[in-house]
Amino acid sequence: MSEAAHTQPTTDVLSRLDSESAGLSASEARTRRDRYGENEITRGSERTPLDIAVSQFDSALIWVLVAAAILSVWAGNAVDAVLIAVIVVGNGLFGFVQDYRAEGTLESLRELTAPTATVRRDGQSVEVDATELIPGDVIELESGDVVPADARLIDCQSLEVDEAALTGESTPVSKGTDPVDADAPLAERESMVYKGTNVTRGSGVAVLTATGMETEVGAIARQLAGTEETDTPLQTELDMLGRTLGLGVMVLAALVVPLLVFRGTELVQAALTAISLAVAAVPEGLPAVVTLTLALGVRKMADENALVRRLPAVEALGSVDVICTDKTGTLTEGRMSVSRIWVNDAVVDSDEMYGDALPDRVATVLRAGTLCSDATLEAGDPTEQAIVMAAAESGIDVERLREANPRTDEIPFSSERKWMGTVHDDTVYVKGAPEVILSKCARVLTDTGPADLTPDRAEQIREQVGTFADDALRVLAVAYTEDVDVVERDDTTGDADDVSDDLTFAGLVGMIDPAREEVADAIAATERAGVGVKMVTGDNVRTAAAIAGELGLGQRVMEGGDVEDCSEDTLCDRVESVDVFARTSPEHKVRILQALQANGHTVAMTGDGVNDAPALKNADIGVAMGVRGTDVAKQASDVILLDDNYATIERAIERGRAIFDNVWKFVGYLLSANVAEVAIVFIASLFGYLVLPAVQLLWINLLTDGLPALALGADPKSGDVMQRPPRDPGGIVDHDMLALIGGTGVISTLVMLGLLLVTLAGAPAVTPYAMTMVFTGFVFLEFEKLYVIRWLRETPTLSNRWLASAVGGSILLQLAVLYTPLNVYFGTVPLGLVDWGLIGGVLLLALPLYLAVASGVKRL
Repeated sequence: MSEAAHTQPTTDVLSRLDSESAGLSASEARTRRDRYGENEITRGSERTPLDIAVSQFDSALIWVLVAAAILSVWAGNAVDAVLIAVIVVGNGLFGFVQDYRAEGTLESLRELTAPTATVRRDGQSVEVDATELIPGDVIELESGDVVPADARLIDCQSLEVDEAALTGESTPVSKGTDPVDADAPLAERESMVYKGTNVTRGSGVAVLTATGMETEVGAIARQLAGTEETDTPLQTELDMLGRTLGLGVMVLAALVVPLLVFRGTELVQAALTAISLAVAAVPEGLPAVVTLTLALGVRKMADENALVRRLPAVEALGSVDVICTDKTGTLTEGRMSVSRIWVNDAVVDSDEMYGDALPDRVATVLRAGTLCSDATLEAGDPTEQAIVMAAAESGIDVERLREANPRTDEIPFSSERKWMGTVHDDTVYVKGAPEVILSKCARVLTDTGPADLTPDRAEQIREQVGTFADDALRVLAVAYTEDVDVVERDDTTGDADDVSDDLTFAGLVGMIDPAREEVADAIAATERAGVGVKMVTGDNVRTAAAIAGELGLGQRVMEGGDVEDCSEDTLCDRVESVDVFARTSPEHKVRILQALQANGHTVAMTGDGVNDAPALKNADIGVAMGVRGTDVAKQASDVILLDDNYATIERAIERGRAIFDNVWKFVGYLLSANVAEVAIVFIASLFGYLVLPAVQLLWINLLTDGLPALALGADPKSGDVMQRPPRDPGGIVDHDMLALIGGTGVISTLVMLGLLLVTLAGAPAVTPYAMTMVFTGFVFLEFEKLYVIRWLRETPTLSNRWLASAVGGSILLQLAVLYTPLNVYFGTVPLGLVDWGLIGGVLLLALPLYLAVASGVKRL
């Protein structure tokens, strides 16, 4: 019913709903409630805390670690098992806390309703719980009410409704009872009101056409319920990496254990070697380090007005290559502002209105507009408030002006008359739609006083209205007269209800929601970084195109109706070239998003309204507005902008890229160490040596993968981070990293095997001394390589004091396992000065080789 109700006369709508303007009877309402159910948004499937907790361990890396812990228990190495368990549980706790906070999108939709409503039952107006409403109920609406369900208007007086949360329309919509075209978009269905929108002015009576899940908000809830959470590129890549490592571990174990047993090694010893290989192959600290680094990024982004709800979203921002941004409040200031005033052939820009030299005729327009207004500096209709604020900023004392000119009568605004008037003793002021006001004027204000409004002058005014409209300005005309006899009154009530056609035309006021000053530079910066920017808004084409032009966006525009008419293939072609999508519905936004994703783009979508929630949830990164945004939009998003500013998105992308640089550095660092560990253990085992047992490998990984790797997350961004194109989300282990891992892994393996041979001195088995030398040498070698990798990413050597502290602390811990009773647990012995000299020689030998590999990677 609701789809066609806006096209039908009210009598037909009432007839089809088997209702009347007096409302339903109480008995009929009870009967219908059994048929339609309650007027509420139903819950979708919810994730329990247990579901969230279990999902934290759905990772190939985690399962490899669990398998290694089980093998360690079987082989009697309880210390190894405990260390692995601590890592696994700690990582799970971090993820659980973040995911648990992210639940609740549909619950916010349920709360988007009026608790009570005034409904006509048995011809009487009664207040009922809004959940009891059913189609056919007749409701009464007043200013301040929340519309309880979708409804067709039967009657209204000066009714305006704020539908921004549902349609994206930046200003309240004037409502009426006349039918509208069948293909009118939601924002232009003036004969309808919708669940969850707010009445800002006037009153009305409407018959409910849809309730609960059949409303427009209900349709959005169904979309959200059917949307699955998608992994960010980094999540996908790390999971793929874990699966690859897990497979590699199984292959190694399958090869090594039979081979060692065949060579005469005992089964337990062979199993210990397999466990060592498993521990060596898996970067145990990777999940925890990634989580903690992203958490560090979350804190930094919060300081920059971007609140992150899902940890992986921090890094995912760095891979975004298209931003679909809303207009109102994000690209613009989210408030109407007077841009230009026309007075007698002269256009005065906003910067000329303020100061001591305010022209008298401009002051007359501002004073008249202020007196003929119900707005204050703090609140009111956005267009009226814009005039009042312009008057105040131009030096007019608004409060004193109104005190000196008290209102003695008024003609309220209505959608039918399209103007309002106020009487102040002997003076009458009116403002409203230019064509209507012009028809009531006989004179026009000039620099020498009022003059006759000739046809030529009237045509000039109409042309100026067109010029303002072409610039996407909302235009109001202001007129006045000092003859109170022009006011016409109702013969019955005596109330003022019209004015005669004898007013003086004072001027035109052009208003717009202005673009934020910093946004044009932010858009230019994101585009230089290879990120395309597209405006997707519910506003009309003219306004959207004007703001886009002011901000330096392209002027290729597509309307929501055209999106609806396109096939999937056609839309995929067109979205690449379109810069502005106007008059879009929630379904249009999702289709635009999906078309971009089908073309291989990683898309960030901004929004603030209920209508934006499906697109926010489907986007690779959903970005909600923190000031103007609804709870529904915030719950559906990954990131919330605390200042509703597009420039914050640009900073967040920069932060995301910097974080990915740091993730790349420590993933490369960790994996190159693991490759070397596997190679050393595997090659040594072929000659019958069990070098670097599991407990030592775990210690190495904890020292190198722990605090130093975590401290890399505090590395400053490189200077060219926003001059590069977006990263390819196809894999974190890219060609550069493979070259780094392979080159440094080979160097570390050869150098450590050489050290092993020197320290064994022909011994038939690994001695505690030889094991200690390789163990300690490998730790210091990793710290040396860490600084080489930072140099590769052009990070200044001494720019991270946290890293220096972490490396220093890790060295002290390594010394503790050599020179304290802890050496019993690690199988180590104290080293002398000659031993340290040998380790220093190894480091000097490896450094130029590492630098050569890094230089080669830079040239790739």
